Amino acid sequence: MSSSTHRAVIAALLSSVFTVPAFAQTTPAQPAAATPADDSNADIVVTATKRSESLQNVPISVQALTTKKLDELNITSFKQYAQQLTSVSFQALGGTPGTNVIYMRGVASGGDGNHSGALPSVGVYLDEQPVTTIGGNLDVHIYDIARIESLSGPQGTLYGASSEAGTIRIISNKPDTSHFYGRADVEGNHVSKGGFGGKAEAMINLPLSSSAALRVIGYYQHDAGYIDNVAGTRSFDVSAAATPLAPGYTGTISNAAFVKKDYNDTQIAGGRAALKVDLDSNWTVTPTVMYQDTRSHGSYGYDPKVGDLKVQHFFPEFRRDRFIQAGLTIEGKVGNWDLTYAGAYLDRKTYQSSDYTDYSEAYDSLYSSAGGLAGYFYYRDNAGRTIDPRQQVIGSDHFKKLSQELRVASPSSDRFRIVAGAFYQRQTNDIYQDYKIANLATTLSVNGSPGTLWLTKQYRVDKDYAMFGEASFDITPTLTATAGARAYIYDNTLIGFFGFGRDPAGGFNTTPYNAAGSSRTGVAGCFTTNGTRLRDAVAAGGPTTLLPPAVAGGPCTNLGTFAAGAGVQPVTASGQGVTYRFNLSWKPVTGVLLYGTASRGFRPGGINRRADVPPYGADFLTNYELGAKTTLLGGKLRLNGAIYQQNWDKFQFAFLGANSFTQIQNGPNARIRGAEIQGSLNLRALSLSGSASYTDAKTTQNLCFAADPTFTCGGATPSAPAGTRLPITPQFKASGTARYSVPIGTAKAYGQGVVSYQSSASSDVRTLAFTPTGVPYNPAASLGRLAAFTTADFAVGAEFSRFSLEIFLQNAFDARGQLSRFQQCGSCIQRPYIVPITPQTIGVRLHTDF
Repeated sequence: MSSSTHRAVIAALLSSVFTVPAFAQTTPAQPAAATPADDSNADIVVTATKRSESLQNVPISVQALTTKKLDELNITSFKQYAQQLTSVSFQALGGTPGTNVIYMRGVASGGDGNHSGALPSVGVYLDEQPVTTIGGNLDVHIYDIARIESLSGPQGTLYGASSEAGTIRIISNKPDTSHFYGRADVEGNHVSKGGFGGKAEAMINLPLSSSAALRVIGYYQHDAGYIDNVAGTRSFDVSAAATPLAPGYTGTISNAAFVKKDYNDTQIAGGRAALKVDLDSNWTVTPTVMYQDTRSHGSYGYDPKVGDLKVQHFFPEFRRDRFIQAGLTIEGKVGNWDLTYAGAYLDRKTYQSSDYTDYSEAYDSLYSSAGGLAGYFYYRDNAGRTIDPRQQVIGSDHFKKLSQELRVASPSSDRFRIVAGAFYQRQTNDIYQDYKIANLATTLSVNGSPGTLWLTKQYRVDKDYAMFGEASFDITPTLTATAGARAYIYDNTLIGFFGFGRDPAGGFNTTPYNAAGSSRTGVAGCFTTNGTRLRDAVAAGGPTTLLPPAVAGGPCTNLGTFAAGAGVQPVTASGQGVTYRFNLSWKPVTGVLLYGTASRGFRPGGINRRADVPPYGADFLTNYELGAKTTLLGGKLRLNGAIYQQNWDKFQFAFLGANSFTQIQNGPNARIRGAEIQGSLNLRALSLSGSASYTDAKTTQNLCFAADPTFTCGGATPSAPAGTRLPITPQFKASGTARYSVPIGTAKAYGQGVVSYQSSASSDVRTLAFTPTGVPYNPAASLGRLAAFTTADFAVGAEFSRFSLEIFLQNAFDARGQLSRFQQCGSCIQRPYIVPITPQTIGVRLHTDF
């Protein structure tokens, strides 16, 4: 979407604030679609068990953020609602929207999120459709949302493979046939130490007949930047350069062309439409479509060595993330049973440019004894002159997902009731990563891609099949037993190319083979026409004609398996099994629900994108939980809590291995113990709500450098000894809200305060690793801990019959809370980056109903 289109979206949304109310005044009077009433004491209905039930009657740990709560907290993004979901944590990979990896209840080993990496352990749903993606979450803009449900613990029966640790469900408001109404919201804000931002949003609900309605929303948001790219230089060792330096290159480079204040701004534009058609009194069809275009610039992580909220980067940095999701839900009755079909198709494209100068800086230092990069590698131009070794990474992913689910449910009033169904999902990802060095010689580059040092061009397919069911039986009117199971099959494949080039002159046997001098990685491992890998064919003096690439855009194929007569086939990882859930709930008195649960979830295994690293297996999470839900003081007080222990078996562990290349292996077992509590108190004028979680997650066996079924690490020092805390998740996280409202004439004035806290956490589980030159170091220490932080938000405003006005102050005391830490490569320990929360932000919001 072009900038002119963005401006058109803003104009249309702003005009709707003022013109649509005027139109509404000329139509017959209808009930006002006012801001949702205070629901802190209302009965919250959720669909966590794929039935509509009161939150207080669902015997699992569920936290729900309602429409009213989302509006009150001014939540529009994942990072904002994740702050309120105390069992949720995440790893912000670079910090840009849509790159977060979500975790729940401490089920985190770190290093996840690579496009060829492990599948997520937390499922994300938009209405009935899964939108869980590889390589970062789908950061759906939150507007006109009925509620967000956070389901803790394995949801391996009703939700399946990527819900091993839990599920987050985003439930949109549905079209309403009763009357025409809408809303519009505009906001302007300013970020301390940054620029100006704002957003414009609008929704229209339009009845088309007594049996059909259309609901449409549109939005545009500009998030101001607050990190500066400041002037700086990098110097590389050229004292031992084997060839003369290229003109203009002295060994010292400057980023003067890229210096910019408020470097990390983001624009988000999109919309959602839903059509509801009642075919008769029993059957309803609801097609939906959503489109979103997110454009981010700069870096969302700052370099503390450079300064607070500052970086020194040397190449253009940006990311564009576009997706369209179409869904179809059919709901009806067969006899007195409910039948639901939910199908969806998601198409997501990302394209980005990243500065990779830190890699060059790190390796120049690592090989200082050989004269740095200029003395150890072959970074030269076509004239044979030593060139600037800095790298820029250009990458894209084209992710597609097709999902279908058919389920039936017996009447909820029956003493014995069931929910059962079938599920199918197919995900694909077309992966492209191009590591560029300007002016790199053609013969030293990846074949067919001049200037490319390293190329990844692969195609990934993940397929899931499942049959599931849960049955509940009321043993007595107050005692209910539930048992469920899910039989699953997964089938994952990966094929393509990764690595360096190989100079074809002299039968691929001239040196240097490529800019890194590698004789084994990249084109050297590609299959020839007789199925032999090129390096083996060269060594044997045999034919060296390469098979054409299996994935377009690559020079050949080195990630795959050769089958005579069939050519190169994808590497596969498949498996099958059964997960389960058992639950017993008891209502000893009115307003009190006690429950116990034993459940098991899984995450499929997969293929490493390095052909020399074996596939990894599935991991499993078993949960034992006791919980209580109470409604007291005539409904004014709600207090829900749970304690649990989870056993995480053979957890999938991703890390940057050789050549800073992500690889995954099954690690040891881990044990996670924790507690959660949520509460709300409504005293009419004053409403209080809060939630907190405690998580104690540790390994129970040694994490070794290579797969070791005995976990003794062969007597060597482990990478992380047994008892090491798992990373990312804070041990304690809490959030509380107080809101006071008072009538003033025909208006209602209010004041609100929100305080959130999370304790410190490690950024990496490993306490020992080795550089490419064999020097030991502590990854957790070098990356640094995520520091504990507390934030406070305040708002004051007034609500009138059809509009409201609010002034807010977010992160009031300008805390520099740390969401994540990262480094650009496995050996780039010289520059850890910190992704902070947004600095202090002041703004004004205007809302109108019509």
